[in-house]
Amino acid sequence: MKQFTVNTTLMGKVTDIAQEQGKFSIKCRSGDEFLVAVGRETRFQFLQNLDGINRDRVPNPDNFHQSSPADLVRKYIQPNTLVVLQGVYQANNGNCQYDARIVNLLNSYRGQDEFLFEQIHWWLTQIARLADSWLGYLFPNKQTYEIDDFALYRTNLNIIGLPTDDSIQECATLSRLIYGLSSAYLLTGGERYLSAARAGVQYQRETFRSLTSDGKHCFWAFGKRKTEYSYELYMRSLNEDDRDTIPLYEQIYALAGLAQYYRITLDWEVLDDIKRTVRVFNDFFIDPESEYGKQAYGDYFSHLDYVTLNWDSPALGDNQARKNWNSIGDHIPAYLINVILALEPLPLTDHGYEEIYKFLETCKKILKTTSTIIVDRFPDPDPNVPFVNERFLRDWKPDHNWRWQQNRAVVGHNLKIAWNLTRVANYYYFLATQCAADNAQEAEESQRLADKLMKLADNLGIKMAEIGVDLFRGGIFDTLERNPQNGTPLEFPWFNTKDFWQQEQALLAYLILYGCSNENHDQKQEYLRLVRETAAFWNLFFLDQDNKGIFFRVSESGDAITVGQYGQKGGHSISGYHSFELNYLAHIYISSYVTKEPFCLYFKPNADCRQRSLNVLPDFFRPHTLEASRISIDGNDRTSIDPDNFRIELAEKEFQLGSAAEIIVQFTPKT
Repeated sequence: MKQFTVNTTLMGKVTDIAQEQGKFSIKCRSGDEFLVAVGRETRFQFLQNLDGINRDRVPNPDNFHQSSPADLVRKYIQPNTLVVLQGVYQANNGNCQYDARIVNLLNSYRGQDEFLFEQIHWWLTQIARLADSWLGYLFPNKQTYEIDDFALYRTNLNIIGLPTDDSIQECATLSRLIYGLSSAYLLTGGERYLSAARAGVQYQRETFRSLTSDGKHCFWAFGKRKTEYSYELYMRSLNEDDRDTIPLYEQIYALAGLAQYYRITLDWEVLDDIKRTVRVFNDFFIDPESEYGKQAYGDYFSHLDYVTLNWDSPALGDNQARKNWNSIGDHIPAYLINVILALEPLPLTDHGYEEIYKFLETCKKILKTTSTIIVDRFPDPDPNVPFVNERFLRDWKPDHNWRWQQNRAVVGHNLKIAWNLTRVANYYYFLATQCAADNAQEAEESQRLADKLMKLADNLGIKMAEIGVDLFRGGIFDTLERNPQNGTPLEFPWFNTKDFWQQEQALLAYLILYGCSNENHDQKQEYLRLVRETAAFWNLFFLDQDNKGIFFRVSESGDAITVGQYGQKGGHSISGYHSFELNYLAHIYISSYVTKEPFCLYFKPNADCRQRSLNVLPDFFRPHTLEASRISIDGNDRTSIDPDNFRIELAEKEFQLGSAAEIIVQFTPKT
């Protein structure tokens, strides 16, 4: 090879330092070692959050010269430290050289044991800046919001956050933004975010909700577009994969914002719409001949014909009588976990108790059926295929002929399954402990199901680390052939790019697996290394520092791809959901499992709230993981609390204060 050069990123741990030569060596995840040369123009920089702060506080050593490569190495490079390098790799007649031009440092000035993205305020800062940016894009110069403001909402925003020529307002993308704003309030207590979420909820319900004549079912319109003199409402999807159908995943994600908002406010009207929508799932999308039972809530078809409301209509084309990851698995993160957290333990209320109980039981049935289907049907029967199947015929035979997917795996979906199965396993471990004394059989069944879920979650987490993670640069690849035909372990149907939402799934999966895996100590430490590498790649390459947003797609080395739809800050596939979800849960998981530091969540029940209690558990946790260490209502700390009780009873005085009562709950991890 003669004079081959390539601009590339490398991520690895420092293994050796040749200070006088201005060189050091790193070892990548692949096991390969690279000798790294530092030049006079090499820039050393610390990881930067969306606040733009330079976190370099390393003191200059004696006789330090800024232009000396040897002195730069002496000042900044420490052994066994994870670094991310950007530079030029050259190969010429058997000789190889890597010239670093940017050295990204990830540790705080306090020492190499503390990563910047594990500091307590990192994710709080990021979610606040993202929320500020979204509100600034959509509603410039406003701090409080009303329903009329959301008439200006647009799904499609260009690279600097301005509306594109397409004025469509998609319901599911609005709901996802409401999820993000609600999450920003939960973490920061920022009233601006709750005000915007409240107005967004009102707009979603008034604009996109379509009730059946009996008022028992709620279908959500796909979107609304302004015309010259009025507007047009579309019940059918305009998204290319689902055009002229009612796809279940869009109905599911119409609930994402409502469920997170309900956790904060206990707004009974919002809960009613969630109930109506779930009734649609169970009355229209369900497989009536499911082998999972007569009322197999959870065994759903992926699409309905918008005219006949039938899942078996020939008008659906290759979406006729189909099931997929979205129609089964997306229920869990989008709304199920938050609804169950909000309703279990059952709220104290003076009426409607029986109806809430029935709805909770329905949600628990969906959770159990969807989780069981994923474990039973999604893994490939061929042990040589590390990926799940994602699309199915009615009888659960894999569909490897569907449009762009064919026989391909989306790496992020595999990691999303690992993340969510671990969450659900935590729930069943909790149930097993809870009912052990009173119902030994139920406890044993819950324990068995939890073990089964964790086994698949660990299996996917381990396999994706081998095949879906970039072993040289960090980050998660997008789509791979499930059965590569090119003679190598990896075959990319398109390019080896990396998408923002798949980094989120990876980071949350490896965080929760580190905290909850049933594997041994060494494997859990490997999960932690994956956490830190994924967090580094996200924070270095997916944060748009200029526009305070997120890049949708980057190259293998982390260069932003901004051509066409990938340059948009808002669109059908990017709408203030995944990045906010990452910030929200990364803060909770890092505090609970990694740093073991206390953290707070904020709640604010509505004035017309009909409940006398508030459930505050942040996520599905195993028993004895967290305790409630402080409860503050309107700035007054309760003097007596039960640290193991996550249902806060609202005293009559506190309840009457309604939405004026800010409730802050501090959680402390148990060691």
